Amino acid sequence: MRICIYGAGAVGGLMAAWLAEAGNEVGVVARGAQLEAIRQHGLRIRGRESGATLTARPRAASDPAELGAQDYVIVTVKGHSLPEVAASIAPLLGPQTSIVTAMNGVPWWFFDRLPYGGGKLRLESLDPGGALARAMPTERIVGCVIHLAASTIAPGTISHNQGRRLILGEPGGRNTARTQRLAEALGRAGFEVLRSDAIEKEFWVKLLGNVSFNPVSALTSSTSDRLIADPLVKGYMVAVMREVLEIGRAVGVDADIDPEARIDMARALGRFKTSMLQDMEAGKPLEIDGLLAGTLEIARDAGVAAPYTESLLGLIRLRAESSGQYRR
Repeated sequence: MRICIYGAGAVGGLMAAWLAEAGNEVGVVARGAQLEAIRQHGLRIRGRESGATLTARPRAASDPAELGAQDYVIVTVKGHSLPEVAASIAPLLGPQTSIVTAMNGVPWWFFDRLPYGGGKLRLESLDPGGALARAMPTERIVGCVIHLAASTIAPGTISHNQGRRLILGEPGGRNTARTQRLAEALGRAGFEVLRSDAIEKEFWVKLLGNVSFNPVSALTSSTSDRLIADPLVKGYMVAVMREVLEIGRAVGVDADIDPEARIDMARALGRFKTSMLQDMEAGKPLEIDGLLAGTLEIARDAGVAAPYTESLLGLIRLRAESSGQYRR
């Protein structure tokens, strides 16, 4: 199976290495120091618990045209990098290529197969002008919700910290053979794979944690365990989660989970740095619009008040602007 990982960061690099080790023909689209390290030394995956190191050697390129048409393109970039993906993904797409969105936040295709909005609602904050939808149409999409923790500890070297669970599903719940084949490939590679006929709900469950833990951890420079342990901070995050739950219910996507249970999911991953905190410390752009601006655009459309989430957007946006990690 030919699989391209578009964005070889912590999660993408882990997926690329494990899929390559399982015998798939894997290519990665990467940039800068990460690209050079993969080309010179391969992708190194260190297991935090086992201490073992796996080295895989996927084909690495900065130009997708070097890799050619794929069976699957797994997109693992942050939301602010999606316009670049849309502009350059075409050489990777053959007639039957599937595009797998393995990323945080609300994906641009979220409402395409939902009753709310009649399949016509487009989120301007996530897909200005519809460029993403044109380059990566919903007919090709398989959604992937990630429940694992990984971090890049040096160019080309990734620590697998906790978990290996992936949830797959096609928009609207009409899963086809493309999802089955992908689930089997990821399972053989060592992931714990579940298939869902309500992938939008699974994205919303993940969103509850992303919208709360990510920006609060970046604002406080705190790992997840410290956020949970502080009753005032935890209370604020629960308030944000309750708002996000109501937003989802207003558009017909009920995550059907209590905030305390969602916090327990994060607690089970142990002490970890969220992706936004990792990006803050590394001086990288922060994934603010994909998590918060998109959620609040949905809230406005549905007429749901979300003052806690709005205040969180304002705070993290100003913090990121002050360090040059966000531009309006």
